[in-house]
Amino acid sequence: MNSLTLWRRQFDERWQAAKPRERLMVRLAVVAVGALLLWLIALAPALSTLKKAPADMDRLDRELQQMRQLAEQTQQYRQIVPVSADQSIAALRTATERLGPAAELTVTGAQAQLRLRGVPGAALTSWLIEARQTARARPQQAELQTGAQGYSGRLTVLLPAAPGA
Repeated sequence: MNSLTLWRRQFDERWQAAKPRERLMVRLAVVAVGALLLWLIALAPALSTLKKAPADMDRLDRELQQMRQLAEQTQQYRQIVPVSADQSIAALRTATERLGPAAELTVTGAQAQLRLRGVPGAALTSWLIEARQTARARPQQAELQTGAQGYSGRLTVLLPAAPGA
């Protein structure tokens, strides 16, 4: 006789020997434990998921919008006509001339360095926009201090790479 059959027989004997009230209490305990397990395993996690779903959907919608904006921006960047290194340098020199004697541009290879002495913030912002849009230069390093006269220091930008380089 295997142990499962023996255990089952012992259980049946004890069950038959138990008073009706004890049997009722055991049944109620089994139902309570079953209900608790049902709650913990099936219902509570599902309700928690339902509560979090609207917030998760909003977050995912925002992320999707950001991804769409980035994809659109990428498409716009792909459509931008590349400029030659000479055109880029010429655009930077023109933008630097607008800053006046407080700015000096030095071009070395694929980099250009702008030295500033008291340039107003609005003028520097305009130079950066023009450098990015017209010259296709990307800021690489900035060491700037602000003072009563404006910004002083240096700003290094990378010039666009030549095709095939």
